[in-house]
Amino acid sequence: MVLTLRTRCKAEFVDITAALNRWIAERGLRHGALLLFVPHTTAGLTINENADPDVAADLLAALERLAPAEAPWRHREGNAPAHVKALLTGCSQLVAIEDGRLALGTWQGVFFCEFDGPRERRVHLHWIASAEGEGPRRDR
Repeated sequence: MVLTLRTRCKAEFVDITAALNRWIAERGLRHGALLLFVPHTTAGLTINENADPDVAADLLAALERLAPAEAPWRHREGNAPAHVKALLTGCSQLVAIEDGRLALGTWQGVFFCEFDGPRERRVHLHWIASAEGEGPRRDR
């Protein structure tokens, strides 16, 4: 399964937590894990606080300080900082599923990290069954 997103800014964090929980519920998944993978070299995934939007703004600002646009980059395509930021956030996350929902902490959310937008982007979703072998609900 692929979750398709349309980002709106050059750099932004898009909270995809609710979309992921809907995907889990629609399939009747109860326990296991969800593997998320971004097939883009200028985007990433992270799990962080989603209660206060200033946290995402601070994280974007920190990444900009680590990989500023005005640095003397050799990569001349103009998106070298986006590649560095994607490297720092990573391209995948593995999240436990408990009782039909992502097993996140109280303040946590899953974010798609855009660093070279706006664009249409994809997040690949792959469910991994729990050791108990509990699969999706099957209608009879």
